[in-house]
Amino acid sequence: MTELSALDAEIRDLMRFAARNSMLPRFRTLAKNEIEMKGEDDPVTIVDREVEAFLTEALSKLAPGVAVVGEEAVAEDETVLKHLSDQCWIVDPLDGTANFTRGEEPFGIIIALADAGKAVAGWIYDPISDRFCHTKAGEGAFVNGERIASRTTGQERPVAGISRLFLTEEQRAMVDAKLAPYYSMVEIPRCAAEQYPRLALGQNDVSSFKRTLAWDHAAGVLWLNEAGGKAARLDGSEYRVDEHGKPGLVGASNPELWDEFVARVLL
Repeated sequence: MTELSALDAEIRDLMRFAARNSMLPRFRTLAKNEIEMKGEDDPVTIVDREVEAFLTEALSKLAPGVAVVGEEAVAEDETVLKHLSDQCWIVDPLDGTANFTRGEEPFGIIIALADAGKAVAGWIYDPISDRFCHTKAGEGAFVNGERIASRTTGQERPVAGISRLFLTEEQRAMVDAKLAPYYSMVEIPRCAAEQYPRLALGQNDVSSFKRTLAWDHAAGVLWLNEAGGKAARLDGSEYRVDEHGKPGLVGASNPELWDEFVARVLL
């Protein structure tokens, strides 16, 4: 196993501390008054807020002067998004909140470091398994300190993780006509901290995302690409964190699967 760099070890320890002191003690024990709704099917919990506050303070000490763009901070003040064009930390304090509120897995913590609109490092933590995915641009992708290469499921019909939750009726019809005949269709876990590892670790072959919020995708896109998979916009352009509201993103275990999937979508 490769020894973690000082920064990777620091980030892992912060994520692990937040999970063990705020997240895991409340898993399946949340009180009703500890859950609110930011919008339709968009819950926020006391854990989201506690973990974001902790990580924001810790990351600000780790790199003074570097802005922190947290999901809950943006929910309170959208002007925080302006920092996505600069050097900044991007934090999802509890990815998979909807799962967490139901007492279900998966859920996780995601942190990315971006500069000039591009992710340059990313960290994805699964508190249940203690799995720590990490990457830096140009340096490969790692799980718990061990470098990994993205692999497919090996299935004759590639496994496609597709959520219908945010699709229009027209888009659902497209999925049924253009994709379902050629793929083994599975539901996504509603947790980017789990979906990106599935694409590189032989569980899913391809997945599409309609919403592409920076805190959900910045770290995972970089990690998957560094592993030898491919994550990009439908037109093949790179994912940028400062295109926060732009819809549409496809991730795949390798570039060939990505090309095949996108060609079917665009037929």
